[in-house]
Amino acid sequence: MKAIVCKEYGPPEKLVYEDVPPTSMGKSAVRVAVKAVGVNFPDTLIIQGKYQFRPDPPFTPGGEFAGEVIETGSEIKHLKVGDHVAGVITWGGYAQELVAPAAAAMPIPKDMDFTAAAAIPMIYGTSYHALKQRADLKAGETLLVLGAAGGVGIAAVQLGKLMGARVIAAAGSDEKLALCRANGADEVVNYSTGSLKEQVKKLTGGKGADVIYDPVGGDYFDQCLSCINWNGRILVVGFASGTIPSMAINRALLKGCAIVGVFWGQFVMKEPQLNMQNFHHIFQWYSEGKLKPPVSRTYPLAAAADAMNDLLSRRATGKLILLP
Repeated sequence: MKAIVCKEYGPPEKLVYEDVPPTSMGKSAVRVAVKAVGVNFPDTLIIQGKYQFRPDPPFTPGGEFAGEVIETGSEIKHLKVGDHVAGVITWGGYAQELVAPAAAAMPIPKDMDFTAAAAIPMIYGTSYHALKQRADLKAGETLLVLGAAGGVGIAAVQLGKLMGARVIAAAGSDEKLALCRANGADEVVNYSTGSLKEQVKKLTGGKGADVIYDPVGGDYFDQCLSCINWNGRILVVGFASGTIPSMAINRALLKGCAIVGVFWGQFVMKEPQLNMQNFHHIFQWYSEGKLKPPVSRTYPLAAAADAMNDLLSRRATGKLILLP
Protein backbone atom coordinates (compact mmCIF):
# COMPACT_ATOMS: atom_id res chain seq x y z
CA MET A 1 0.00 0.00 0.00
CA LYS A 2 1.02 3.63 -0.45
CA ALA A 3 1.79 5.79 2.56
CA ILE A 4 3.58 8.96 3.61
CA VAL A 5 6.69 8.06 5.62
CA CYS A 6 8.74 10.20 8.00
CA LYS A 7 12.23 8.69 7.79
CA GLU A 8 13.89 11.41 9.84
CA TYR A 9 12.57 14.28 11.94
CA GLY A 10 12.27 17.52 10.02
CA PRO A 11 9.98 19.75 7.92
CA PRO A 12 7.30 18.40 5.57
CA GLU A 13 9.73 18.42 2.64
CA LYS A 14 11.54 15.44 4.18
CA LEU A 15 8.45 13.22 4.00
CA VAL A 16 8.49 10.37 1.47
CA TYR A 17 5.57 8.87 -0.48
CA GLU A 18 6.24 5.17 -1.03
CA ASP A 19 5.03 1.59 -0.78
CA VAL A 20 4.98 0.10 2.71
CA PRO A 21 3.91 -3.34 3.97
CA PRO A 22 0.53 -3.66 5.73
CA THR A 23 0.59 -3.16 9.49
CA SER A 24 -0.01 -6.24 11.63
CA MET A 25 -3.06 -6.14 13.89
CA GLY A 26 -4.14 -7.66 17.16
CA LYS A 27 -7.33 -9.24 18.48
CA SER A 28 -8.82 -5.92 19.62
CA ALA A 29 -8.04 -3.86 16.51
CA VAL A 30 -9.62 -3.16 13.14
CA ARG A 31 -8.09 -2.60 9.72
CA VAL A 32 -9.57 0.34 7.82
CA ALA A 33 -9.40 1.22 4.13
CA VAL A 34 -8.73 4.93 4.47
CA LYS A 35 -10.99 7.17 2.37
CA ALA A 36 -10.08 10.56 3.87
CA VAL A 37 -7.55 11.92 6.39
CA GLY A 38 -7.64 15.20 8.31
CA VAL A 39 -4.51 17.35 8.37
CA ASN A 40 -3.92 18.82 11.82
CA PHE A 41 -1.34 20.97 13.59
CA PRO A 42 -0.10 18.07 15.78
CA ASP A 43 0.84 16.23 12.56
CA THR A 44 3.30 19.02 11.76
CA LEU A 45 4.82 18.74 15.23
CA ILE A 46 5.17 14.97 15.35
CA ILE A 47 7.25 14.85 12.14
CA GLN A 48 9.65 17.36 13.72
CA GLY A 49 9.94 15.44 17.00
CA LYS A 50 8.21 18.29 18.85
CA TYR A 51 5.01 16.56 19.95
CA GLN A 52 4.17 14.90 23.30
CA PHE A 53 4.70 11.54 21.60
CA ARG A 54 7.91 10.88 19.64
CA PRO A 55 7.66 7.76 17.50
CA ASP A 56 10.98 6.51 16.22
CA PRO A 57 11.40 6.99 12.45
CA PRO A 58 10.42 5.54 10.10
CA PHE A 59 6.72 6.09 10.82
CA THR A 60 3.62 7.35 9.04
CA PRO A 61 2.10 10.57 10.47
CA GLY A 62 -1.59 11.43 10.54
CA GLY A 63 -4.11 10.88 13.29
CA GLU A 64 -7.60 11.69 12.02
CA PHE A 65 -9.26 9.29 9.59
CA ALA A 66 -12.47 8.10 7.98
CA GLY A 67 -12.93 4.93 6.00
CA GLU A 68 -14.39 1.45 5.71
CA VAL A 69 -13.63 -1.52 7.97
CA ILE A 70 -12.00 -4.31 5.93
CA GLU A 71 -10.85 -6.61 8.75
CA THR A 72 -11.65 -7.05 12.44
CA GLY A 73 -9.78 -8.68 15.29
CA SER A 74 -11.23 -11.83 16.84
CA GLU A 75 -12.39 -10.00 19.97
CA ILE A 76 -14.33 -7.29 18.12
CA LYS A 77 -18.13 -7.55 18.39
CA HIS A 78 -19.44 -4.01 17.80
CA LEU A 79 -17.88 -3.50 14.35
CA LYS A 80 -17.98 -5.61 11.20
CA VAL A 81 -16.45 -5.59 7.74
CA GLY A 82 -18.13 -2.91 5.63
CA ASP A 83 -18.91 -0.52 8.50
CA HIS A 84 -18.08 3.13 7.90
CA VAL A 85 -16.03 4.62 10.73
CA ALA A 86 -14.07 7.70 11.74
CA GLY A 87 -11.64 8.27 14.55
CA VAL A 88 -8.29 9.43 15.84
CA ILE A 89 -5.02 7.57 16.37
CA THR A 90 -1.65 9.01 17.38
CA TRP A 91 0.02 8.34 14.01
CA GLY A 92 -0.39 6.08 10.99
CA GLY A 93 -3.21 7.83 9.16
CA TYR A 94 -1.50 9.16 6.02
CA ALA A 95 -1.88 5.82 4.23
CA GLN A 96 -4.25 3.79 2.10
CA GLU A 97 -4.86 1.46 5.03
CA LEU A 98 -4.41 1.75 8.79
CA VAL A 99 -4.84 -0.37 11.87
CA ALA A 100 -6.58 1.21 14.84
CA PRO A 101 -7.74 0.07 18.28
CA ALA A 102 -11.42 -0.76 17.88
CA ALA A 103 -12.27 1.75 20.61
CA ALA A 104 -10.80 4.52 18.41
CA ALA A 105 -13.04 3.73 15.42
CA MET A 106 -16.49 5.26 15.81
CA PRO A 107 -19.38 4.25 13.51
CA ILE A 108 -20.55 7.29 11.57
CA PRO A 109 -24.08 8.14 10.36
CA LYS A 110 -24.98 6.61 7.02
CA ASP A 111 -25.70 10.05 5.57
CA MET A 112 -22.17 11.31 6.35
CA ASP A 113 -19.63 11.28 3.51
CA PHE A 114 -16.03 10.32 4.25
CA THR A 115 -14.57 13.77 3.60
CA ALA A 116 -16.89 15.36 6.15
CA ALA A 117 -16.31 12.49 8.57
CA ALA A 118 -12.52 12.97 8.47
CA ALA A 119 -12.99 16.64 9.34
CA ILE A 120 -14.97 15.96 12.51
CA PRO A 121 -13.20 13.88 15.20
CA MET A 122 -10.31 16.08 16.29
CA ILE A 123 -11.63 19.59 15.82
CA TYR A 124 -15.18 18.97 17.05
CA GLY A 125 -14.07 16.49 19.71
CA THR A 126 -11.57 19.02 21.06
CA SER A 127 -13.87 22.02 20.83
CA TYR A 128 -16.95 20.38 22.33
CA HIS A 129 -14.95 18.91 25.22
CA ALA A 130 -13.39 22.35 25.79
CA LEU A 131 -16.67 24.25 25.79
CA LYS A 132 -18.81 21.67 27.58
CA GLN A 133 -16.67 19.83 30.13
CA ARG A 134 -13.84 22.33 30.68
CA ALA A 135 -15.58 25.71 30.37
CA ASP A 136 -19.15 24.69 31.26
CA LEU A 137 -20.32 27.26 28.69
CA LYS A 138 -23.82 28.55 29.41
CA ALA A 139 -26.42 29.95 27.06
CA GLY A 140 -26.23 33.75 27.05
CA GLU A 141 -22.51 33.90 27.88
CA THR A 142 -19.99 35.58 25.57
CA LEU A 143 -17.44 33.30 23.93
CA LEU A 144 -14.30 34.71 22.31
CA VAL A 145 -12.60 32.35 19.83
CA LEU A 146 -9.00 33.04 18.75
CA GLY A 147 -7.70 31.58 15.49
CA ALA A 148 -11.36 31.39 14.60
CA ALA A 149 -10.88 30.66 10.89
CA GLY A 150 -8.82 27.53 11.53
CA GLY A 151 -10.24 24.05 11.96
CA VAL A 152 -10.71 24.01 15.74
CA GLY A 153 -11.68 27.69 15.64
CA ILE A 154 -14.55 27.21 13.18
CA ALA A 155 -15.70 24.18 15.18
CA ALA A 156 -15.70 26.27 18.37
CA VAL A 157 -17.68 29.04 16.64
CA GLN A 158 -20.31 26.59 15.37
CA LEU A 159 -20.59 24.72 18.67
CA GLY A 160 -20.67 27.91 20.73
CA LYS A 161 -23.67 29.12 18.73
CA LEU A 162 -25.41 25.74 19.10
CA MET A 163 -24.85 25.97 22.86
CA GLY A 164 -26.50 29.41 22.98
CA ALA A 165 -23.48 31.68 23.40
CA ARG A 166 -22.82 35.07 21.85
CA VAL A 167 -19.72 34.36 19.77
CA ILE A 168 -16.92 36.82 19.00
CA ALA A 169 -14.51 35.45 16.37
CA ALA A 170 -10.94 36.75 16.18
CA ALA A 171 -8.73 36.20 13.13
CA GLY A 172 -6.04 37.99 11.13
CA SER A 173 -7.74 39.01 7.88
CA ASP A 174 -11.08 40.21 6.55
CA GLU A 175 -11.32 37.10 4.36
CA LYS A 176 -10.97 34.84 7.39
CA LEU A 177 -13.49 36.90 9.36
CA ALA A 178 -16.02 36.57 6.53
CA LEU A 179 -15.69 32.80 6.89
CA CYS A 180 -16.30 33.13 10.63
CA ARG A 181 -19.49 35.13 10.05
CA ALA A 182 -20.64 32.53 7.54
CA ASN A 183 -20.25 29.92 10.27
CA GLY A 184 -22.32 31.80 12.84
CA ALA A 185 -20.08 34.37 14.56
CA ASP A 186 -22.08 37.29 15.98
CA GLU A 187 -19.13 39.70 16.07
CA VAL A 188 -15.65 39.64 14.58
CA VAL A 189 -12.27 41.09 15.56
CA ASN A 190 -9.33 41.55 13.19
CA TYR A 191 -6.31 41.37 15.47
CA SER A 192 -3.91 42.35 12.70
CA THR A 193 -5.38 45.85 12.52
CA GLY A 194 -5.86 46.72 16.19
CA SER A 195 -5.57 45.63 19.80
CA LEU A 196 -7.41 42.38 20.52
CA LYS A 197 -8.14 43.30 24.12
CA GLU A 198 -9.44 46.78 23.29
CA GLN A 199 -11.74 45.52 20.53
CA VAL A 200 -13.14 42.79 22.78
CA LYS A 201 -13.68 45.21 25.67
CA LYS A 202 -15.54 47.55 23.32
CA LEU A 203 -17.81 44.73 22.12
CA THR A 204 -18.55 43.62 25.70
CA GLY A 205 -19.15 47.01 27.32
CA GLY A 206 -15.82 46.83 29.12
CA LYS A 207 -16.58 43.53 30.86
CA GLY A 208 -14.66 41.13 28.64
CA ALA A 209 -15.59 37.65 27.44
CA ASP A 210 -16.93 34.98 29.78
CA VAL A 211 -15.04 32.20 28.01
CA ILE A 212 -11.97 32.55 25.77
CA TYR A 213 -10.97 29.67 23.50
CA ASP A 214 -7.25 30.02 22.74
CA PRO A 215 -5.51 27.64 20.32
CA VAL A 216 -2.95 30.32 19.42
CA GLY A 217 -0.96 31.15 22.58
CA GLY A 218 2.00 33.53 22.34
CA ASP A 219 1.39 37.23 22.94
CA TYR A 220 -2.35 36.84 22.42
CA PHE A 221 -2.65 34.89 25.67
CA ASP A 222 -1.46 37.96 27.56
CA GLN A 223 -4.18 40.02 25.89
CA CYS A 224 -6.72 37.35 26.83
CA LEU A 225 -5.88 37.96 30.49
CA SER A 226 -6.78 41.61 29.93
CA CYS A 227 -10.17 40.95 28.31
CA ILE A 228 -11.58 38.09 30.40
CA ASN A 229 -14.68 38.78 32.48
CA TRP A 230 -14.92 38.22 36.23
CA ASN A 231 -15.44 34.47 36.83
CA GLY A 232 -14.29 33.92 33.24
CA ARG A 233 -12.51 30.85 31.91
CA ILE A 234 -9.53 30.94 29.52
CA LEU A 235 -9.21 27.65 27.65
CA VAL A 236 -5.62 26.69 26.84
CA VAL A 237 -6.12 24.64 23.67
CA GLY A 238 -2.79 24.93 21.84
CA PHE A 239 0.07 27.10 20.66
CA ALA A 240 -0.29 27.60 16.91
CA SER A 241 1.80 30.79 17.22
CA GLY A 242 4.77 28.59 18.07
CA THR A 243 5.32 30.27 21.44
CA ILE A 244 4.16 28.86 24.79
CA PRO A 245 3.24 31.88 26.95
CA SER A 246 4.06 32.40 30.60
CA MET A 247 2.15 34.55 33.06
CA ALA A 248 2.35 36.18 36.46
CA ILE A 249 -0.15 33.99 38.34
CA ASN A 250 -1.38 36.94 40.42
CA ARG A 251 -3.20 38.17 37.29
CA ALA A 252 -5.56 35.19 37.53
CA LEU A 253 -6.20 36.14 41.15
CA LEU A 254 -6.91 39.79 40.32
CA LYS A 255 -9.21 38.91 37.41
CA GLY A 256 -11.03 36.18 39.36
CA CYS A 257 -10.61 33.92 36.34
CA ALA A 258 -9.66 30.31 35.72
CA ILE A 259 -6.91 29.14 33.36
CA VAL A 260 -8.19 25.77 32.13
CA GLY A 261 -6.14 23.20 30.22
CA VAL A 262 -7.73 21.27 27.36
CA PHE A 263 -6.10 17.95 26.42
CA TRP A 264 -8.71 16.09 24.41
CA GLY A 265 -6.44 13.11 23.71
CA GLN A 266 -6.13 12.29 27.42
CA PHE A 267 -9.86 12.93 27.92
CA VAL A 268 -10.62 10.27 25.28
CA MET A 269 -8.41 7.77 27.10
CA LYS A 270 -9.56 8.54 30.63
CA GLU A 271 -13.27 9.21 30.01
CA PRO A 272 -14.21 7.28 26.85
CA GLN A 273 -17.91 6.99 27.66
CA LEU A 274 -18.26 10.74 28.15
CA ASN A 275 -16.39 11.29 24.89
CA MET A 276 -18.85 9.00 23.09
CA GLN A 277 -21.74 11.00 24.57
CA ASN A 278 -20.16 14.14 23.13
CA PHE A 279 -19.97 12.56 19.68
CA HIS A 280 -23.57 11.40 19.92
CA HIS A 281 -24.53 15.08 20.16
CA ILE A 282 -22.08 16.12 17.41
CA PHE A 283 -23.32 13.46 14.96
CA GLN A 284 -26.93 14.33 15.78
CA TRP A 285 -26.32 18.00 14.99
CA TYR A 286 -24.67 16.97 11.72
CA SER A 287 -27.64 14.80 10.72
CA GLU A 288 -30.00 17.66 11.57
CA GLY A 289 -28.03 20.01 9.30
CA LYS A 290 -27.00 22.24 12.20
CA LEU A 291 -23.30 21.54 11.93
CA LYS A 292 -21.20 21.62 8.76
CA PRO A 293 -17.54 20.55 8.83
CA PRO A 294 -15.47 23.41 7.37
CA VAL A 295 -13.58 21.53 4.65
CA SER A 296 -11.83 24.17 2.56
CA ARG A 297 -9.48 22.08 0.40
CA THR A 298 -8.64 18.47 -0.43
CA TYR A 299 -5.31 17.04 -1.64
CA PRO A 300 -4.12 13.69 -2.98
CA LEU A 301 -2.19 11.66 -0.42
CA ALA A 302 1.09 12.26 -2.29
CA ALA A 303 0.69 16.02 -1.67
CA ALA A 304 0.66 15.70 2.14
CA ALA A 305 3.70 17.98 2.45
CA ASP A 306 1.88 20.72 0.51
CA ALA A 307 -1.11 20.46 2.85
CA MET A 308 1.12 20.62 5.93
CA ASN A 309 2.96 23.67 4.61
CA ASP A 310 -0.34 25.42 3.86
CA LEU A 311 -1.29 24.80 7.48
CA LEU A 312 2.05 25.95 8.89
CA SER A 313 2.08 29.14 6.80
CA ARG A 314 -1.47 30.01 7.89
CA ARG A 315 -2.62 30.04 4.27
CA ALA A 316 -5.34 27.58 5.21
CA THR A 317 -8.82 28.35 6.45
CA GLY A 318 -11.09 25.66 7.83
CA LYS A 319 -10.07 22.04 7.41
CA LEU A 320 -7.59 20.42 5.01
CA ILE A 321 -8.22 16.81 3.92
CA LEU A 322 -6.05 14.20 2.19
CA LEU A 323 -7.80 11.72 -0.11
CA PRO A 324 -5.83 8.45 -0.39
